[in-house]
Amino acid sequence: MDDFVWRAGLAGLGLAAIAGPLGSFVVWRRLAFFGDALAHSALLGLAFAFLIDVEPILAIAAFGAAFALALSALLGRAKLPADTLLSIAAFATLSLGLIALSFVETLRVDLTGYLFGDILAVGRRDVVAAWIGALLGLAVLAFLWRPLLSASMEEDLARVEGVNVDAMRFAFVLLLALVVALAMKIVGVLLVTALLVIPAAAARRFATTPETMAALAALAGACAVVLGLWASLVFDTPSGPSIVVAAAAIFAGSLAFQRRG
Repeated sequence: MDDFVWRAGLAGLGLAAIAGPLGSFVVWRRLAFFGDALAHSALLGLAFAFLIDVEPILAIAAFGAAFALALSALLGRAKLPADTLLSIAAFATLSLGLIALSFVETLRVDLTGYLFGDILAVGRRDVVAAWIGALLGLAVLAFLWRPLLSASMEEDLARVEGVNVDAMRFAFVLLLALVVALAMKIVGVLLVTALLVIPAAAARRFATTPETMAALAALAGACAVVLGLWASLVFDTPSGPSIVVAAAAIFAGSLAFQRRG
């Protein structure tokens, strides 16, 4: 295979390794809409990265973490339903990001690649960044697994047990911002939540423990990356959407398997 195929595969597998376990927490916490809002805000973080001339992945992660914390605080105080507020935040930040990028006159940005991903264009630095980010995220997730799991399942009980729920929420949104930053070039801001939620939803049907679900979600995400890349190369389809469609096919297969069982 050509080098770009290996680079794409390695970057995608690195993303799947962290997106699967973290996506399990997104499913347990029922935060798919929150993930969408955070992913859409990444485009605004990208605009700031270009305007102040810093590494995009760092700016996106930092801006995403700040946005997620602010949004979490707002959700606790707003009188609007959570899904309404998250939808407003998602589309407002996406639109602001597009407007901000239009002011960067000296830079020609491929918006399609950032919106839907362009995994076949990743370089060696992107592969290294994906795996460093994934390993760092997995290390933090492993260290915080028990208290984070407890806080995700039942916050009140976790508080009684002495878990710092606010700290766990802070750690979770930081990890989520990291995954969004890693995924932006691979599946794009419009599809990153799909790679978090769909493999975890497929794994949930076979898992008997939270740990098993996290592992199976990572495996399902890895399979989606491989199948999506194969389909993209064979049928000349967009790589990001192909990966998401492959993940959806795996989820559909899990439903069929359950019916037969």
